[in-house]
Formats: sequence, C-alpha cells, structure tokens
Amino acid sequence: MYCGQRLAAVGDVPDVHIHVMRRQVFEALPVDEALPRLKNALFSAATAVLVAPPGAGKTTHVPLALLHESWLAGRKIIVLEPRRLAARAAAHRMAQLLGENVGETVGFRVRLESRIGRRTRVEVVTEGVLSRMIASDPTLDGVGLVIFDEFHERSVHADLGLALTLHARDELRDDLGVLVMSATLDGARVARLLGNAPVITSEGKAFPVETRYVPYRSATSREAAVVAAVTSAAADPGDILVFLPGAGEIRRVAEALQSRALPRGMSIIPLFGSMSLEDQDRAIQPSPAGTRKVVLATTIAQTSLTIEGIGVVIDSGYTRIPRYSPRTGMTRLETVRVSRAAADQRRGRAGRMGPGVCYRLWSAADEALLKPHDTPEILEADLAPLVLDLAVVGIADPAQLRWLDLPPEGATAHARELLRELGALDTAITSHGRDLAALGAHPRIAHMLITARDAGHGALACDLAALLEERDILGGVPHERDPDLRTRLDMLHGRRQAAASLQRLRKTADRWRDRLAVQGASDVRAAGWLLALAYPDRIAQRREGTAPRYVLRQGMGAVLPPGSGMHNEPYIVAAELDARGPESLILLAAPITAEEIEEHFADQIEISDTIQWDETTGSVSARRRRVLGAIVLADAPLKHPSEQDITRAIQRVILESDFSMLNWTRDAVTLRNRLAFLHAHDPEWPDVSNAGLRLTSDKWLAPYLTGLRRRQEILRISVEDAVRELLTWQQRAKLDQLAPTHIQVPSGSRIAVDYSDPATPVLAVKLQEVFGLTSTPTILAGRKPVTMHLLSPSRRPVQVTTDLASFWRTSYFEVRKELRGRYPKHPWPDDPLNAPATRRTNRSRP
Repeated sequence: MYCGQRLAAVGDVPDVHIHVMRRQVFEALPVDEALPRLKNALFSAATAVLVAPPGAGKTTHVPLALLHESWLAGRKIIVLEPRRLAARAAAHRMAQLLGENVGETVGFRVRLESRIGRRTRVEVVTEGVLSRMIASDPTLDGVGLVIFDEFHERSVHADLGLALTLHARDELRDDLGVLVMSATLDGARVARLLGNAPVITSEGKAFPVETRYVPYRSATSREAAVVAAVTSAAADPGDILVFLPGAGEIRRVAEALQSRALPRGMSIIPLFGSMSLEDQDRAIQPSPAGTRKVVLATTIAQTSLTIEGIGVVIDSGYTRIPRYSPRTGMTRLETVRVSRAAADQRRGRAGRMGPGVCYRLWSAADEALLKPHDTPEILEADLAPLVLDLAVVGIADPAQLRWLDLPPEGATAHARELLRELGALDTAITSHGRDLAALGAHPRIAHMLITARDAGHGALACDLAALLEERDILGGVPHERDPDLRTRLDMLHGRRQAAASLQRLRKTADRWRDRLAVQGASDVRAAGWLLALAYPDRIAQRREGTAPRYVLRQGMGAVLPPGSGMHNEPYIVAAELDARGPESLILLAAPITAEEIEEHFADQIEISDTIQWDETTGSVSARRRRVLGAIVLADAPLKHPSEQDITRAIQRVILESDFSMLNWTRDAVTLRNRLAFLHAHDPEWPDVSNAGLRLTSDKWLAPYLTGLRRRQEILRISVEDAVRELLTWQQRAKLDQLAPTHIQVPSGSRIAVDYSDPATPVLAVKLQEVFGLTSTPTILAGRKPVTMHLLSPSRRPVQVTTDLASFWRTSYFEVRKELRGRYPKHPWPDDPLNAPATRRTNRSRP
C-alpha cells in the first residue's frame, strides 16, 4: 500500500493537495515499481516509453505520480485515451483516488462533453481532441507532458496526435514531455521514433490464467458456441467477461442467455461504445455482494478498461474493424479473426485480481494461424479527418512529419479530393475548412451541420448528425432494416416513451444544437439534400427497369433492399452502403428531388455536349446533357452541332473500328499494299498500317468526311482516292514505276503483283506463260525480284522461286515429267527457253 505521503515526496506539492491526497489510501499496483525509473527518464530526456501489461495501473497511477514533478513546473498533463468510455472512466477513477470530483484536479474532455475546471491539472481526452488542441495552439502553452495511453491499439487519431506532438516538440517546444504507454508494443520501434527515448518495462503482477480451447463445429454458430461456453463457465469462480465482435452479436447472445438456467444472482450486462454512461458504469463497477455478472463486451474492454471482479474470459476470437476503400470512398465494417497480441490481452483480463480461466473458441492448432499483431488503423482508414487536421496546422504533405507508418498515398489523395469537394481545401485550407475542423466531427458531418445552419435547417442537421454518428436505432441485421432515414427521424421525434437508444440519440442531437446555437423544429422534407451535403458523392439516380437499381454520382452501382418504400424514388442519397459486389446494397438513404439537386449543387453540374456515333441508327447522334458526375439530369437533342464536331465524331468511330467501316475496294486494298511495300523499303513513303493511318487521318480521311451523317454516306467514300492524299506529287509519279500493279509476261498476259506481304511481293503465273523468259521480273527499279509462284494449268503452285534462270536449268525437268503425265493436252517442251509462251492447250493453239 502507498498513500499521499509517498506521492508528495516526489515533488513540491501544495499543502491543499497534500491534505486531499493523504485522505485517500491508494492501492498498490504493479506499475508502482517502475515509477522511479520512469521519473528519472522523463527528468533527463523528457521522452519515454512505458511498456506494462493490462491492469498494471499505468492509466490512473502514472499521471498522478508525475503530477508534481519539478520539471513540470505546475503545467498540465494531457492523457490520451482511445475511447470516450475509457477517458471518462480514467478521469473518474483518478478523481476518486484524490478524493475529489471530476473537474477539479482531474477532468476529461471528449467530443460534445467536457468536465474541466480552472484548477484542472490532468486532462483525460480522447485522441481526436488533441489534434484540435494543437490546431488552436501549436505550442500547447501550459502543457508540460502528453501521455499516449494504450498506444498499441494504433488508432489513426493516436498516430496523428503523436506525429503532431512530435512536430510541436521539434519546431516549437523542446521542453514538451512525451510519454507513450502500451500493454503490447514494439517499444524499441516507438523509442526510435521519439529520438531513442528510454524504454521502461514493468513486468506487472499477473496471476496464472488457465487456457481452455473449446473449438466449435462449423455447423454450430459462433453465438451458440459462446452461449454454451458461458453455461460451462458458470461453474468457475468470478465474473465472466465475453468478447464478441459487435453490438448485434451481444444482443443476440444476451437474448439466448436469458432463456438459460444460469445460477441465481448472475446478471447479463452488455458493454459497447454507444451505450449510455450509466449503463457503461454498471458494467465496469464491481458486482454487489452475493451476485455475479456476465459482461458481453466488444473490443472496448480489451485494454482500455479494468472491469472489477473478472475471473473468467470467453474469447469468441473475432473482432469488427472498419476498412476503407479509396476506390469506392466507403468504409465497410468487417468481422475478422483477432491477432495473437489481441488474444493475449483478452486472456490477461482473467488474471487481474487472482487466478483465472480463459475459454478460447478455437483449437490450439488454429492459434498458430493468427497474425501476430493488428494492422494499424492508419493503413486502412478514411483519412479525410487526418488530412484536414494536418491542413489546419499548415502541413500539406504527411511525409513532413514523423510517423510509425506513413499514411498511404491513395487514401491521402482521395481524402484531399473529398475535402476539395466539400470546400475545405483549395491550394491550402479555406476558412470553411477551418470551421469544419473546429467542429470536431467528421468533415462530411461538419460540412452538413454548418451549411444547413446557415441555410436555416440547423435543427434537422443536428438530428441527422446524431443518427449518422450513433448506432442505428432500428437494430437488427443491417441488410434487413428499412433503409429510409425518414423513418428514424419520425422515431426520434415521436411522443411515446423512448427507448434508451432513442434517448441517447436525442441527447446527442441536443448537444449539437447547443454547439451550433440552433433552435426550432426539424423539417423532415429537407432530409435528402442535407444528407447530400455530407455525401455529395453518393447522390444516386434510379436506372431504367423494374428493379430499384441506382447509379451513384461516382459511377458505382447500388440497389435498394426488397420492401423499401423508396423503390420508385428517381433520386436518393445513400449515406451507408455495404460496399460489396458490383452493386452495393443501400443500408441508409433519403430521397432528394431533381429540383433540390439543381438548386444546391448547381455549381457542380456540368453541361456536356455529346456528339457520337449511334450504332443502332447507323448515324451521328448529337445531344446536350446536364450531368452531375455519372448522373444524367437532362438529355436532349443538340440543335446546332458544329460541322467540325460531327466530322470528329465520325472520324473517331472509324478509327475505333480500325477503318473497317470504310469500303475497302480491291483497288483500295491493292494501293494500300503497294504503299506498305514501298514504306518497308523506304520510310519516306507513307506508313499505311492502322497505327500510321490513325496518325495521319486528319490529312487523308477528315476532308472526305465533311457533311456526312450516315453509314451509307461513309460507304460511298473512295478510300483509294483518300489514301492517295498521303502521296506527294513526286511519289505519285514514281508509284507505278517502283511498285507496278501488273507485270506483262511472254504470253502477253498482264499478271497482277500481290503485295499483301510487303517483304515478298508475289507474281503468280502459269508455267507455260513464261516459256522463253530467261530471268526473274523485278520491281523497285530493278532492285527487288518478285517471288514467282509458277502454277500448273489448274493454277496450283508447282514451284516457288526468285531465280527463274536456275529453275529452267534444274527443277524444270522434274516438274515437266510430273505435269506432262497429268496434263497431256498442254505443251511441255524440252527447251522451254526457246518454246513459245502460251495460255492455251495444244489443240487450241493456232
């Protein structure tokens, strides 16, 4: 045991404080043995890392033990907690230890609630509050020490708060103390971030905890397995703490346990973040004598809170985390397996007061498959609040600060884009952006509140903010709830006795009203466009068809669940979607009218003249559209499209078809092949490949498209004449000389040259028609012999050669022997060089 006298010996304590502290006897806790080392470290380095297990007492004992250190010189200690419940509980416990009320020496400050007095020296705040404190006072004047408690949870607010605090220490306040406390943390890594700060380790005093693995069969639901485990654990001594992923599972397990024959005096108490303070306190406080409790909790009870009397922990092995997608701009809650570190923290809750038992609803073999640590939230979170807080203090690039994990570039870029859309950012933060940051809500919600207040709809905006920030009052499975936000507004203003969830929402809405200084009733009819202020990217338009399918402004697809009363609404605003599959299910929405979109988003509506090819009609379509992103608000024919735009549209579709829309006659194909042959041997000749024709289409194609509208008109274009536009007059003069279309052979026939392969032009001719031809014909001014395909009378190739003279000397006689027997009516002379060439048989020759 130690008392106020021991604490007072640490530094100069005013008499009044000594008197108060002596009245309260402090229970000795494991962290006490580390306090002398911690004080020395902070005295010499002003930074330190304290690693102590859950329940060691670091949250409540460390701030009080440091309160009167001489180097603090009477300045404040700011203690950051990851959750509102933990902040309030820690402040109440420290005030209790001092024999005071909250708001005297110890106070707390969370969003929409504050208990701070003139004498307050220890302020327990939630992590988002620190960012706003630094924004309003970058020097943190009057603050001597900032303590980051439970830092191993690695919330995005904790990472941001530490980065900003270190920035303030580096740039403005080298005397500012920084202490990072954690239960399970890579202390060395954090110490390096703090400039090689001392690492103080408290081994703590943990009682032995027996681990029992009770895996359930796949056919058994997780919740049924939890109920069975609680029934079994009722035989073990102590209160029972059950870890479940979320409030929905807690409610279902609680209902199932109510029907079980649990021991007399055992009560079932839920514990999750959106509960009232009174209900949360009931879960935390010791059970009355002769009673026991089963606390059904989310991750909130994992490290931030000490629940008195726990002797048994039942771990479902799952947790629910938010995952943000920069692609969709949405955050989706996912149920995932816990990490080994989280499982160990949960297990340790059973050994806080004495020997305990931990039931793990998985096998010992499965434990090896758990990942070592949780992924830091900053790597998977919506970074709009972070980017806005950085902009307030003049930091445009997160890389300017020191981070354990640098915020991802993709999420950061998407956050900037959203803040620009909300009017919070331009080249730097705007005055509107500063107002959003000062409000302390997510930038989306803050933008809605401020804009609605200025438009005379502040009361409704406060109701909407409460509904959007708190847990859904309809409860149940999200996919089975009515998505209409107006239903919830009606419930919020109903006159009948309200449930606890409704009372909580009304208190939150009232706090926003006080904060914004607004009064009056809510006009539910404006809910849609107010919701669109917060979610301008999720305005949605109904697609054609019978199903209630929508396209969001950002281009994604969405669908309303069956039975929704909004099925026929042409426009809605989707505040919440499940972000699964090609079409997200809409979970929360309100209708908005086309007139409201036109009025409130006029500056974002774009006029788009679309002139394009309509494949259905085979003609050019010219239309004028008024669009909001992917939403088409109006679509009508364009009365006077320009000729140039029409020509471009036709040219574009022809290029997209690789010129297949054109009428490539035989002569046009032949010309193209001849030019390809010449280009292959001399790059000065035009490139008539598809790629080359695309590059030069303005020269050879566009002039022939002027005035055209329909496919039939395009087919009448002389492609041969058009392609010739690529040639200079010198090239036109040389074309027939270098790449003739035909070559005359001894029989008198003019045989077409096949240029389909630019590397090997082919002359396919009957063998008898070249009797007497001593050498291979050439093109390209004699530089390129053609490849001769010598044909039988039936026009089948019997020889391919580029050396006709050699053929006569060698291969001809073998070919003659074979062909003479097959075609006896045709001449097969012994001396082909002196025989007359012919196209006829022996009988038909004169």
